[in-house]
Amino acid sequence: MSIKVFAAIILTAVFVNNYVLQQFLGICPFLGVSKKFDSAVGMSIAVIFVMLLATAVTFPIQHFILDKMDLGYMQTIVFILVIAALVQLVEIVLKKYVPALHASLGVYLPLITTNCAVLGVCIDNVDSYMTATGFGASYAQALFNAFGSGLGFMMAMVLFSGVRARIEDNDAPPSFKGMPITLIAAAILSVAFFGFTGVIENIFG
Repeated sequence: MSIKVFAAIILTAVFVNNYVLQQFLGICPFLGVSKKFDSAVGMSIAVIFVMLLATAVTFPIQHFILDKMDLGYMQTIVFILVIAALVQLVEIVLKKYVPALHASLGVYLPLITTNCAVLGVCIDNVDSYMTATGFGASYAQALFNAFGSGLGFMMAMVLFSGVRARIEDNDAPPSFKGMPITLIAAAILSVAFFGFTGVIENIFG
């Protein structure tokens, strides 16, 4: 596969099919951990790592086991179990080597297990790339899409952490303070990303 194809996959995942701002998946950490820049970046790195590993594991499982044995109906259960195991691995590593980040993420780190963005990436990769020519090509595309989706998640988190910092510096009406003004700001940011629709197609044809 050419570099152009992989670049198109990553940019599309980041800007056009952003799982948070366009598909509204992974909203829990998006709203819960985006108050501070450091926590947003730390959570995003953990999500990127889990998305990549989850895709690397679930894609072959789907291709070589579930499809071969006609067990496609077990997809969601198997994928969730794989993601849960990977999240536990990430939590153990962070607790041992980066305890400050582990403490700042708090309950939201194990909640990556129920982060529907991670599961959504794994399922979308299977649906979108399983029919690509050759397992190697489809597997590579799925990994690049997972990486791009993780970068899109990070961009949404970092951008929104800046937006929330500006919100706290302004005096919002009492009825809008807290979650209401946060949801309004998230909606405006999401609408802004609709402007990227068609841009990647025009660039790469």
